[in-house]
Amino acid sequence: MAVALLIAWWITDEITYDTYPPDHSRIAQVMDVYGADGEKETDAYIAIPLANELRTRYPADFRRVVLASANRDHILATEDKKIQTRGLWAEPDFPEIFTFKMEEGARAALSDPSSILLSHSLAKTLFGQASPVNKTIRIDNKIEMKVVGVYEDLPFNTTFHDVGFLLPWSRYISSDTALKAAQTQWDYHGFQLFVEVNDNADFDRLSERIKTIPSKHIEEKELLFLHPMDKWHLYSTFRDGKAEGGRIQLVWLFGIIGVFVLTLACINFMNLSTARSTQRAKEVGIRKAIGSLRVHLIGQFLSESVLVAFLAFILSFLLMLLMLPFFNNLADKQISIPWSSPLFWLTAIGFTLCTGLIAGSYPAIYLSGFKPVEVLKGTFKTGKLASLPQKMLVVIQFTVSIALIIGTITVFRQIQYAKDRPVGYTRAGLITVQMNTPDLHGHYNALRNDLIRTGAVQDVTESSNLPTNLTSFQVGFDWRGKPPGSLPEIGAVSVSHDFGNTIGWTIKEGRDFSRDFPADSGAFILNESAARLVGFKNPVGEKMTWWGNPNVIAGVVKDMVMQSPYTAVRPTIFILNYSNLKYISIRVKPTIPMAAALEKMGQVFKLYNPGSPFLYQFMDEQFAEKFDNEQRLGDLSGFFASLAIFISCLGLFGLASFVAAQRTKEIGVRKVLGASLFNLWRLLSKEFIMLVMLSFLIASPLSWFILHAWLRQYAYHADISWWVFAVAGLMGLLITLITVSFQAVRAAMTNPIKSLRTD
Repeated sequence: MAVALLIAWWITDEITYDTYPPDHSRIAQVMDVYGADGEKETDAYIAIPLANELRTRYPADFRRVVLASANRDHILATEDKKIQTRGLWAEPDFPEIFTFKMEEGARAALSDPSSILLSHSLAKTLFGQASPVNKTIRIDNKIEMKVVGVYEDLPFNTTFHDVGFLLPWSRYISSDTALKAAQTQWDYHGFQLFVEVNDNADFDRLSERIKTIPSKHIEEKELLFLHPMDKWHLYSTFRDGKAEGGRIQLVWLFGIIGVFVLTLACINFMNLSTARSTQRAKEVGIRKAIGSLRVHLIGQFLSESVLVAFLAFILSFLLMLLMLPFFNNLADKQISIPWSSPLFWLTAIGFTLCTGLIAGSYPAIYLSGFKPVEVLKGTFKTGKLASLPQKMLVVIQFTVSIALIIGTITVFRQIQYAKDRPVGYTRAGLITVQMNTPDLHGHYNALRNDLIRTGAVQDVTESSNLPTNLTSFQVGFDWRGKPPGSLPEIGAVSVSHDFGNTIGWTIKEGRDFSRDFPADSGAFILNESAARLVGFKNPVGEKMTWWGNPNVIAGVVKDMVMQSPYTAVRPTIFILNYSNLKYISIRVKPTIPMAAALEKMGQVFKLYNPGSPFLYQFMDEQFAEKFDNEQRLGDLSGFFASLAIFISCLGLFGLASFVAAQRTKEIGVRKVLGASLFNLWRLLSKEFIMLVMLSFLIASPLSWFILHAWLRQYAYHADISWWVFAVAGLMGLLITLITVSFQAVRAAMTNPIKSLRTD
């Protein structure tokens, strides 16, 4: 019951994600779909002019239309503190549409271009217990902003839970020439757009009305649709422009597991109750003889099981309190017990009552069906088929357990398979630093030389994207022989000369960028996937254009895994271009201890970037984060599988005791006739082995079907090997033998005189 309740809370947390605004059912994000049929991409970032189009042309449909930037890291500095935290630039209605609860100030304060709103926890971190209102904060060592309000921390189960501050959109747009120009450019994507629709508006109907707006302003085919806030979390996977699932699949999976776990426990109660049937047969006979009806007996047995269920609920609640911190860590949640919620307690009581009635139903019907004459005359026998229902229940238990074992092994194999995938560069010893203030821009050569002079650094490079996080995709490439009307989305990474040498990529054709070739400025290096896409037989030396600027292909590199390790490598082109570089990658010498190297590098960065602490990340840790979701799925599956096996063992133990009690006299006769301990153990164990083998035969095809469908969502996935089923079957068999052997040996060692003395 404790685990079933934990799963129920986890599911509740998932399905209530992003429901903190009172009007969450009327909020949506405008999504963008582009690309050819069968290769459509869905993006959450749109062009700025779309917001004004929705406001002016569809005022009857949209109550609010709000633009916002991506949620990114920024450096916030006060007189005595400098920290890095996440925040976004947003229009004044952003706090209003998402109903931020203000502790100080007003939601509309973002209309002031020099204002900033802080979350409660960030305000406390920066200013302690003092009020932060009217105090000044320096952002990214560039601009001074005045604190005009503090809002309550958003719930953990929301998309914006890590938004620590909000900055005014008007200041954002005026801060950069490119952003100013973007206000009228329909092909400049990179901004989020949220809408609140009017009452009784239909999202599908509105999506149909607005979907072709971009096509009126740009040549490329681009479609829009509204993605409701209630679906952001659970339906976040798109294919060809349509939501096809996401975490909702995990909700169903763990919901089924929770039902199975509780069902297994109910089955155990049934087995143990019916195993004690011979001990309660006379009680039933006497009660029937003195006038009790069967309905009275059923009521008695059901009330007993309900009482046991409520006692179990009390114990499960205590167990749950102990397990909750571990479970939150395992599931990456912040679930808490809603002590003051009447709905919670009513649900808990109903849950416990239903559990007790289900668990007690079969024993009540079975025990109340005994005939009093046979029981009181001593001629009552349970019969050879009496254990058949219990055996069927045990088969169900072990079918679930073996299926969970197969699933857990397969999940971890898939994770390891992706971890072993060649990534095309060397992660070990590679650290990255975000260029989070203007101080780091324009000093590349000097910074690189000073870092190398420390003796701890092998090489340094700058790039617009990290090797572990390809986020820039463009349609602005053109080449000889490109099919007319084709607009493939190609990854575009601007890099410095030393990118390849620093990350350790592998040149397949041609050469790397080099300072010995002045003409390399703007040149291209293609990965293998991009080389296949453009279709040149010998790509080195061929020319391509990027947004109308022609240049030459210098080389081809081996495909690098820059996105999910489970997906196919995207066509990517690396451009020697020193503009728009955002990240510094540093290769540390393998002979230098990392702690000493970081200390030396920190001193250099303090000189070049005094407005920020030395903030860095290890490339291998960034890559490892890509496995978090699957790792968490595997950990939870392993946890539930272990629990299901344990519960199944309890059920098997109860059935073994029931069978042993039935065959007490048979065992006594066999011992008198000379049967050995091993013979008796084999006699009692073989039928349980047959039950487990039957469970294995049922679980194997069922598991294969489910896991095959699960693995198909990954372009790069492991096969389902035969040995996985063999290991699961052997584990089930071994667990069965260990569980049954105790009862079998105990029955075999019973003195036959005690079992035969009444005959």
